[in-house]
Amino acid sequence: MSDDPSPVVALTTQVNLEPNDTRRLAALCGPFDQNLKQLERRLGIRIKSRGNQFQISGPRMRVRAARALLSELYLETKGADVIAPDTVHLYLQQSGVEELLADGAGNADQPLIRTRRNTVKPRGGNQHKYVELIRSCDVNFGVGPAGTGKTYLAVACAVEALEDQQVRRIVLVRPAVEAGEKLGFLPGDLAQKIDPYLRPLYDALYEMLGMDRVDKYIERNVIEVAPLAYMRGRTLNNAFIILDESQNSTIEQMKMFLTRIGFGSTAVITGDITQIDLAGERSGLIHVLNVLKDVEGLSFTRFGSKDVVRHPVVQRIVEAYARDDATRRGSRDKQDGAA
Repeated sequence: MSDDPSPVVALTTQVNLEPNDTRRLAALCGPFDQNLKQLERRLGIRIKSRGNQFQISGPRMRVRAARALLSELYLETKGADVIAPDTVHLYLQQSGVEELLADGAGNADQPLIRTRRNTVKPRGGNQHKYVELIRSCDVNFGVGPAGTGKTYLAVACAVEALEDQQVRRIVLVRPAVEAGEKLGFLPGDLAQKIDPYLRPLYDALYEMLGMDRVDKYIERNVIEVAPLAYMRGRTLNNAFIILDESQNSTIEQMKMFLTRIGFGSTAVITGDITQIDLAGERSGLIHVLNVLKDVEGLSFTRFGSKDVVRHPVVQRIVEAYARDDATRRGSRDKQDGAA
């Protein structure tokens, strides 16, 4: 074996996990060793287990990554009877497999978002950066595909800021734009018609605060959930403001929203520029990313398919659509060149 420390150099190592607890070891491995097999597939290694002894073989840096992940996942078994494949996937994402392969270690300095009800741990380098920027900048943009945690982390930061008394209220805003459906055909008044568009925001709040507390805060106007059109003419001081699905705002609406931000406030604007439902108008999000890119005091975090923390198939779906979009753009460019 060469002394070259390159990640491609083969290595076989053994890990002994302590304490030697049969229940915890079964939870770690999963039914029919499905969790170990998942690590093998993702990292391109081989894992053999016998009791609490695990033999890992493969490229040097991937073996080191697997050792770190096995130790972290074993700690997770302290309070869990089962380690689901989704949890293994999230740990792989949190480690940022590509980053782990580069340096063989996870990010020890991870920002945690602490609320009374639970603690939210950002997954991967981009989410860490996103949370840190939200805490340090007044206006923040999170742009990327579905499942990357843009809205969820923003709501978690908002709840944390409210509970730490950094802000007095939370304002959650969303454009009420139809995605192929017509609002007029939905039953109920305007508030009931727009409620489905705001449901993801409610769901995140319920998870972090509990339904009773959320309802109480909404009743006292500590939490306000409103369509974007209702923001005109207002100034929001000492508030944490989130504009979700901002790709469906027009240029005028985006400008209107950004000029609502008052003293002592933090704003987070999230969106996915590949899912624009506007008919015949330019997206305010695409426009603002160019207009404000050099403005001081603003932050921009761009997420990609590698940041998706939902089911692994979601990441592959996002990548497939991205390839299709690139192919279509290439075809259009060729046609324009021929013309």
